[in-house]
Amino acid sequence: MEKPDFLNFKGLYALTDHRLSGLSDVETVRNLLEAGVRVIQFRNKESDPRTYYEAARTMAELCRFHEAFFIVNDRVDVALAAGAQGVHLGQDDLEISLARSIVGDSLTIGISTHSPEEAERAEQEGADYIGFGPLFTTRTKNAGTARGLSMLAEVRRRVMIPVVAIGGITPENAPTVMESGADMVAVASGVLAGGRIQERVRLFEQVLEEFRRRR
Repeated sequence: MEKPDFLNFKGLYALTDHRLSGLSDVETVRNLLEAGVRVIQFRNKESDPRTYYEAARTMAELCRFHEAFFIVNDRVDVALAAGAQGVHLGQDDLEISLARSIVGDSLTIGISTHSPEEAERAEQEGADYIGFGPLFTTRTKNAGTARGLSMLAEVRRRVMIPVVAIGGITPENAPTVMESGADMVAVASGVLAGGRIQERVRLFEQVLEEFRRRR
């Protein structure tokens, strides 16, 4: 099956976290897909390799059924073996050039960045998209000082590839984040916390659709 074009997806980009959702990773993904999310990143730093792979394979199948774009965090090998469409790297993971030599054009490669300089370098090294943040203060992970909207706007001016903003994004501030240059907003606790995944997703989708209509 041909890999979907990441550029065709706009708006909400969800990350898994079973600690926030209170569900298994697979059930978290199932709920996100049923709520309408079409870009999902599987992130679990605690799982053993076999369990991680088996969960990723099941999620990839679910995402294909829902015509969603499935991304594996960190693990190029798991992304390939499980049938994901993308892999998302951190600054301390494989270099983009090395990851590209392994996957070729079969996977979309994203990478987390935290400054305009890192964003520029990621584009020059061949990333298909960048994650940028933390935009605001977030409790999901210890990601450092909030970068803010002005730095996001600077990143947007410097790079041509898609920018996924992350960190402390809520339905209330999501339109401003998009206005500042993000192509998508990445959320974990924003949709997973509190056991109301579908309700939270719908709220995000409503405000993002209103933003698109105003554009």
